[in-house]
Amino acid sequence: MADPSSYRPKPGQIPDSPGVYKFRDEHRRVIYVGKAKSLRQRLANYFQDLSGLHPRTRTMVTTAASVEWTVVSTEVEALQLEYSWIKEFDPRFNVKYRDDKSYPYLAVTLNEEFPRVQVMRGAKKKGVRYFGPYGHAWAIRETVDLMLRVFPVRTCSAGVFKNAARTGRPCLLGYIGKCSAPCVGRVTPEEHRELADDFCDFMAGRTGTYIRRLEKDMMAAAEEMEYERAARLRDDVEALKRAMEKSAVVLADATDADLIAVAEDELEAAVQIFHVRGGRVRGQRGWVTDKVENVDTSGLVEHALQQLYGEETGDSVPKEVLVPALPEDPEAVSQWLADRRGSQVSLRIPQRGDKKDLMTTVQRNAQQALGLHKTKRASDLTTRSRALEEIAEALGLDTAPLRIECFDISHLQGDDVVASMVVFEDGLARKGEYRRFQIKGFEGQDDVRSMHEVISRRFRRYLQEKERTGEWEEGPAATGAVPAEGTAPAGGTGTVAADGTVPAGGTVAADGTAIVPAEAVAGAPPAVPAQPAEPAEPAEPREDDGRPKRFAYPPQLLVVDGGQPQVAAAKRALDELGIDDIAVCGLAKRLEEVWLPDDDDPVVLPRSSEGLYLLQRVRDEAHRFAITYQRAKRAKRIRSSPLDAVAGLGETRKQALIKHFGSVKKLRQATIDEICAVPGIGRRTAESVAVALAAAAPATPAVNTATGEIIEEDDGGSTT
Repeated sequence: MADPSSYRPKPGQIPDSPGVYKFRDEHRRVIYVGKAKSLRQRLANYFQDLSGLHPRTRTMVTTAASVEWTVVSTEVEALQLEYSWIKEFDPRFNVKYRDDKSYPYLAVTLNEEFPRVQVMRGAKKKGVRYFGPYGHAWAIRETVDLMLRVFPVRTCSAGVFKNAARTGRPCLLGYIGKCSAPCVGRVTPEEHRELADDFCDFMAGRTGTYIRRLEKDMMAAAEEMEYERAARLRDDVEALKRAMEKSAVVLADATDADLIAVAEDELEAAVQIFHVRGGRVRGQRGWVTDKVENVDTSGLVEHALQQLYGEETGDSVPKEVLVPALPEDPEAVSQWLADRRGSQVSLRIPQRGDKKDLMTTVQRNAQQALGLHKTKRASDLTTRSRALEEIAEALGLDTAPLRIECFDISHLQGDDVVASMVVFEDGLARKGEYRRFQIKGFEGQDDVRSMHEVISRRFRRYLQEKERTGEWEEGPAATGAVPAEGTAPAGGTGTVAADGTVPAGGTVAADGTAIVPAEAVAGAPPAVPAQPAEPAEPAEPREDDGRPKRFAYPPQLLVVDGGQPQVAAAKRALDELGIDDIAVCGLAKRLEEVWLPDDDDPVVLPRSSEGLYLLQRVRDEAHRFAITYQRAKRAKRIRSSPLDAVAGLGETRKQALIKHFGSVKKLRQATIDEICAVPGIGRRTAESVAVALAAAAPATPAVNTATGEIIEEDDGGSTT
């Protein structure tokens, strides 16, 4: 590991002008390329205290052994030189986009005497006109098959073409009218090239001219009673219209634009591009990249623009490029794009209308691409095994942590404080093992104290279960009884635990019963649990699968969402319970650092580490699960009414009371006899309603301090 101060340029050596710089390692390999408006200011950022640098930047400067730079005249030249050097040196610390597949293009080989229409993949060739990219090659072939009726351009290979010219007989397409057969001289090279140019013009979006011309010829043929020719032209028009229908109309007819969207997390980013020509989506492509350098959305957009247009010229660069965030120097990038196109290029963020709506669609595709990439990566057994081994090695564990539990705290400004516990076994989520906790030991915002409480409660239950059974034996669920810990079988009921835990996906009835829908154990918990009106029926007895109950399994690794304070709280909770065989660590979100108990410095896993990727997934899942529960509790609290305190009063009778009296205020003013007049309300229930509303009545009327107006209660228990 090199000391950056050993190769830091002397003061005054670095010019204060635009330029491009390169970091090299001890073997003189270029490991990073960057550009700057001011080389002096930018390079000074790399030679500050290492503790103030982003972990990725810190790794880069300690890997490097020297830095050099090249001064240029303008920011546009710097952008071009940066792209050229990245392509030439392929630096390991630069963001490099990679296609998640090799996209096919519809290509027209205008560099040949007789241009050919074909499907092409890979690097683009000079003199070839490209359209796309397309998602599937069959989509190109279907489009070409329809268009060959009108534009019978050559599609055969060089070998077939030469053989037909030698024998004097065209191929099958020549006989059925889908090729003009230049191989046997039916058309001249000039006539065939004109067909190819018309084909390219139609694919480029200039469709109206050809359709109107064919329709005009069709009408003329019909007037001259050439009905067979008119029918053929009619079929040609329909073929072109069907080819156009394969591209969705999204914008105005004259719109040529590329829309770029980015979906990212701390380690990876996905880019999606929609190519719109003539108002239609003509192609789509996407990339996924590791975020090797410390780069934000603007930087990712700039890299994507370089990747897209670095080797393009002319019409391949559209008139308009829509992005989610502007690059650091949008004027220089716009000028660079304009130079490559040969005319003005608009680079902007869509703010309203159809373009903003389409950008939302592109963004959704980027999110799905990133999720699919992560799913593929997580589902690979070899990758998961390597991730667990890397975690074990980094944390000094004796064995790979086959069971990992992660805890997170969630609240809204100190209200509705909850916690989540998620479980990963063999690197995969076990959603049936997830748990939710309500923080009840204190009120207010204190994440450290909340973490201590949750860890204590979870492992106190583990010790109780271990003491109760002595061995891993079948639990009470085998007989249909509610487990002592307050969990319930899928689709059944049970009481809320003494420590306030609620089974994942469950909710609480008015009598304190915990109700767990079956899907909560089999799959992901619902975002907002259903609110039962009455206690559910007891669950049918189910067979026990021989496994110990959820809290009976100890994890090999306990992960908390947070840094040193949260890790210390979790370790203290385990120490107080006498548990010393469970490893503890924390993952701090800001810099993705792994903290261990009693260590002053964090463990920084390599950016490409599968172990870090797994820890991040575990932490993010715990955060998602906690915030979902917290939002559900907040929504339930906001919807609460004084009638909720009446035992045995379900939603149907609540609605009947409100509908009969019009508002809670009028219901509070009603007598017991008037309440009894509501269908379904007996005298005992009416007395309970009256008592509950009297207890919930405000002592004094609320007053608007700005106007002096008395704020009266409205229907449903809300105020206006």
